[in-house]
Amino acid sequence: MTSRFAILLAPLLAAACATPQTAPQARECSEWFRDLDAQVDAARVRDVQEARIPGYPYLRVNRLLASFRETAARDEGALHALVERMQALDLAARGHEIANLEAAVPLERARECGSRLRAADLADARLRARLLERATVPDDYSTVMRVLGLYALTRWPFIAGVREYEEGVRAAFRAGPAARTVLRYGPPEAPPVPRPALAAMMERASANPLGIPEPQGAALEALYAAHAPVFEIETADAYDRPGALHWRAGDGVPSVDAAEPVVYRHLAWTRYRERALLQLVYTVWFSERPPESPGDILAGKLDGVTWRVTLAPDGAPLVYDSMHPCGCFHMFLPTPRALPVPAPHGGLEWMFAPQSLRAVADGERPVVSIASRTHYVGRVTLARHAGAAQRYAFRAYDELRSLPRPGGGSASIFGPADGLIAGTERPERFLFWPMGIASAGAMRQWGHHATAFVGRRHFDDADLLEKRFVFDLR
Repeated sequence: MTSRFAILLAPLLAAACATPQTAPQARECSEWFRDLDAQVDAARVRDVQEARIPGYPYLRVNRLLASFRETAARDEGALHALVERMQALDLAARGHEIANLEAAVPLERARECGSRLRAADLADARLRARLLERATVPDDYSTVMRVLGLYALTRWPFIAGVREYEEGVRAAFRAGPAARTVLRYGPPEAPPVPRPALAAMMERASANPLGIPEPQGAALEALYAAHAPVFEIETADAYDRPGALHWRAGDGVPSVDAAEPVVYRHLAWTRYRERALLQLVYTVWFSERPPESPGDILAGKLDGVTWRVTLAPDGAPLVYDSMHPCGCFHMFLPTPRALPVPAPHGGLEWMFAPQSLRAVADGERPVVSIASRTHYVGRVTLARHAGAAQRYAFRAYDELRSLPRPGGGSASIFGPADGLIAGTERPERFLFWPMGIASAGAMRQWGHHATAFVGRRHFDDADLLEKRFVFDLR
């Protein structure tokens, strides 16, 4: 524990007397969680989107909530709000695990037992302090792989390759789209919402002890609709048509049904100068990335594009960024309200921004160009009327954590140990492993996207944008 964190925890520790004996009900609940976890692990249906906290089986944590630990150590109200949110993450994950377990396990029991254990733990200052100490998320880089791969030396040819790739993308952005066959997919029709109304929604959604914007109901739907992109996809064959993911009998990799154009969406957040900012995340899936030539090490089953917008408190876009669901090809597209911060030195993958956007006006949305085969994001424009040929439907990203199987039951598309989608491995993993990323190029679950080969960077780092931009939040 850092000395700074120890100082912050001192008031909690000072208030502690001897640790009380666990009440019979709490002990019974602890045993119930142990039995459930044993069943989940034996059936290999563990959901790893968020990290479990050792010793606290009713809690899980993500990188955003872990960033509030110091605040919670200073403030009683923040502590209780933080633990409540971590319990909610665990309940959501257990809901998927229980569904995939296909056992008669009541989720309500997890809620009741979690609340009993939470009350016991929060009543004990030592347990509270230990909880905050352990509420961390391991990064998705293997130090062992980097040591064995002589990372200190091999990183230099890798960074040279990254710079060459970035220059090629800049050139493609400067050239703009060539004449080609494209299909446009736009969001469901929805009435426009004036910017002042969006700002009011954001303010109401942030009225909680941690100040985390969490819109609900009609307000959430309005925000999703207002900022949803149009995808303009160069289309050569079925592999360029986005669709809904399904399990098919006997298949180990989910299939994409292009007859159902679907965008999977979910909320995320980032921190900026002690303030939480809302992010809207949209993901499209393709059946594969086909080989461009024999021996293409980037080709494989399933591919996709994840598009994210970070919103100011007034509901206006600050910066867009995108990646593929492997964590690859991460790029930023800032608006005038996001001033880039220079890299601390030239030997890092820091903040690749091949294009800046003008201020986004009311009623405008990004039109995202996507290349055939590689599904690389190309030049982005802003438009009010994009003339979409097809409408896509929204679906919850969480559906992928317990997707129905044709013969009954459900299964997550993500692996129980590392969040990887089995069967989407790329040959590149045999060359890129010295950078410390497990199975580089494979598709993976939210919360497990390492986005830099050189350096350490995750798509969901709570301070990702704070380190790379100065925002105008006025």
